[in-house]
Amino acid sequence: MSVMRRLTLTQQEQSRLQTLNMVLGGQVGVKEAAYLMGLSERHAWRILAAYRRKGAAALAHGNRGRQCANAIPEELKQQVIMLARTRYANFNHTHMTEMLEEREGITLARSTVRRILVSAGFASTRRRRPPRHRLRRERMPQEGMLLQMDGSYHDWLEGRGRWLTLLLAVDDATGAVPFALFREHEDTYGYFRLFEGIVRHKGIPLAVYTDRHAVFLHPTASASPERPSSGERKPTQFGRALGELGVHPVFARSPEAKGRIERAAGTFQDRLVAELRLAGACNMDDANRVLMDFLPRYSKRFSVAPAETTSAYRPLNCELDLASVLCFKYSRKVARDNTVKYDWRTLQLLPEAGHPGYAGKRVELQERLDGNLVICYQGQAVSTREAPPRPGLLRSGNGKSEHRLMPIPQWLDSILRQDEIQRDEREEKAASPRTTMPRKPTSRQQARWDAVQAQKNRGLSLRAIARVLGISRNTVRKYVTSDSPLVYPSRVMQWQPQLTESLIN
Repeated sequence: MSVMRRLTLTQQEQSRLQTLNMVLGGQVGVKEAAYLMGLSERHAWRILAAYRRKGAAALAHGNRGRQCANAIPEELKQQVIMLARTRYANFNHTHMTEMLEEREGITLARSTVRRILVSAGFASTRRRRPPRHRLRRERMPQEGMLLQMDGSYHDWLEGRGRWLTLLLAVDDATGAVPFALFREHEDTYGYFRLFEGIVRHKGIPLAVYTDRHAVFLHPTASASPERPSSGERKPTQFGRALGELGVHPVFARSPEAKGRIERAAGTFQDRLVAELRLAGACNMDDANRVLMDFLPRYSKRFSVAPAETTSAYRPLNCELDLASVLCFKYSRKVARDNTVKYDWRTLQLLPEAGHPGYAGKRVELQERLDGNLVICYQGQAVSTREAPPRPGLLRSGNGKSEHRLMPIPQWLDSILRQDEIQRDEREEKAASPRTTMPRKPTSRQQARWDAVQAQKNRGLSLRAIARVLGISRNTVRKYVTSDSPLVYPSRVMQWQPQLTESLIN
């Protein structure tokens, strides 16, 4: 009884004490006692033997009242609490654990630091979003109401070629793939081609569901001058095309949100990789040919029937030029010579009847998917051609191969033909026996030719040489193009009748 006074037994230990007394009194056996205590029979015999030797103290745990061997000293706990109150105030638990090890030489687990601080009333300063109850989203009732689009960068060719990116779209209502294609990278050009294939095969969907890739959404918000504080993001090229087609974009915040297309990509990585291996595809063109044969079989195998049989795809308007929508559009200002520059290319805007010109106007430059450049002014296409290269480019020799020869105008062609006829006549006269040998250049002609050649070697233009030497530009042109000083043939003295004095009178 003295032991009972010194020890405070728990309710479970008191229940076991009563059971052991029943065993000693012969009321129940050890097997029934083990069942009542929830122990094995062997352990019940062990407790019974200890109870006979030590009494009720045998029911208490041996470490009761002792300090754990790996317990944190109380002085260290107080030091951590003091540092959290002073030097590392408002630090979250993980950050403070790192600072204690790095600067204070105190190595503790994050859970230990958290337990010490929470017991002292220091909650973590970082606020986490509470878990939300998530529900599986229902499919759209009609085909074409929502398309999920994504890219999958994978070793599709299994080492037979470079890694490729599969751009695909999955219909949310049916799970079918209306179109897909392989590209080297996930870029805007590839998604333009993907959406073009969807429109050609099915029609225009109502909405698309994508991630926050830079193709679909600018990474940072840019305020417009009209609304500097709105924070609206300027649409990307692909987003602008969706707006022109009336397609509503929806952006996911996690891969799990668009799980349907994520699972479809996993199926493609399993089945399509095997078929590419079977076909021996080694490059992107071969992979796209295999993909076009694979898509109908995939949709037939894995698609489901929509809730409503009517389709939400909208037909393409016959008056709408799809190539003018699925393209890259830029704003450019027309130069004074009616030219527009883009990507090291210069386009010459051709004149039109009733229009004075486009100098200083803002035009829209469209880079089509086929590589052509189209200039539009106020919604109308403007006739253009490649502008002639500048003189500096021709002097360097870089513009000869790039410059395309333009047809000679009719008025210039007639002048050139007349000049050619006159040159032939001069050559015939020069070859006639009546023509004498040319005279030697005079000292003035020689000095002028030397001066013109010296100024030409300095790189001056014809206008500058004429201004410096004080002679006409036509004369300078003759001296520049000649290889020697200009000389003129001797005059041929033709017979003239001799007038006598009588005739003169």
